[in-house]
Amino acid sequence: MSRQRGFALVLVLWVLSLLTIMAGSFALSMRREAAIVTGSSSNARGMAIAESGLALAELMLMHPDQQQRWRTDSSIYQVDYADASLRIQLLAETGKIDINSADEQMLQGLIAQVPVEPEQQTRLINAILDWRDADNLVRIDGAEKKEYKAAGLSYQPGNKPFRSIEELQLVLGMNEQVFKPLENLITVYAKQPKVDLVQAPKEVLQILPGMDAALIDTYIAARRDSAINGLAAPTFVLRDGVYTLSVAEPGEAPRTLRDSGSVKTGRQSALGSEANNANGAPALSGAVTIISEALLDDDTTATLKVLIKKAGGAGSSPFQILKWQRNPAADESLFTDEKDESLVRQYAEPQFND
Repeated sequence: MSRQRGFALVLVLWVLSLLTIMAGSFALSMRREAAIVTGSSSNARGMAIAESGLALAELMLMHPDQQQRWRTDSSIYQVDYADASLRIQLLAETGKIDINSADEQMLQGLIAQVPVEPEQQTRLINAILDWRDADNLVRIDGAEKKEYKAAGLSYQPGNKPFRSIEELQLVLGMNEQVFKPLENLITVYAKQPKVDLVQAPKEVLQILPGMDAALIDTYIAARRDSAINGLAAPTFVLRDGVYTLSVAEPGEAPRTLRDSGSVKTGRQSALGSEANNANGAPALSGAVTIISEALLDDDTTATLKVLIKKAGGAGSSPFQILKWQRNPAADESLFTDEKDESLVRQYAEPQFND
């Protein structure tokens, strides 16, 4: 009899243990599912806020008050919600290097940014030039149909302008390691051989020949101050292969900027955008990249990167979307100490309710 009781006790203990394990497993599964649901909800909410940033950017690009209109020179604007913050950065495509129009010197400065040997850089530059030209003549260290076939590739150079920056990845010798550092510096929408210096971000200015590092830092700081205070953006001029800088207060003639004892003199740059208005606000005719990033109070982030241009003719929207990316992996967050240096204006969300 005692043996039967002992067996029953062991059986009960096993059943209790099994039930405990099942209950724990069920609780863990529920917690995981709850976390997934919460994460999905946060991601959806973050993306909705990021999409609202795109609508705000389009609105502010058309603002009738030039002092309020947002600039497309890599300036960052912040909107604070009750439980989230939104940062929006606008970059004019004219402030980037057009891979269809840039000359060989400009391409040399661009390709010098990638981590490959000088000989490979030379081959890449010439392969790019061979891709976009209309002939089948091979440049020295370049690549035409024969070279692509010898490399085992099933395609040949387009012998016409690049249709997108992604097409650059097809060029012989190009790979992800080379392309990624260039992705945010290049465009096919500028349609001009020179960079619009007034719109160019710091990363592009650092590439250009004749640019002085101290001058770039002075310019970026002065451009941010002008955006904060609603003043005209500083302008560049190229003299004897060297860039100089000037700035003008409202109603005043351009004056010189001094930095580290060297005088930066100048007048309105011939390379600057003539389509900018008096306070440096962007022209609406060119293509613009908008980066909109939402940061929720639980540290969830959601990012949209959208390329737009002003729509031609009548339509429901004044802008045409050329590219739409959700959470681009390669881009740095707008919520960093480094990006704080580009923050020019901060709003409370109710300011846009009207």
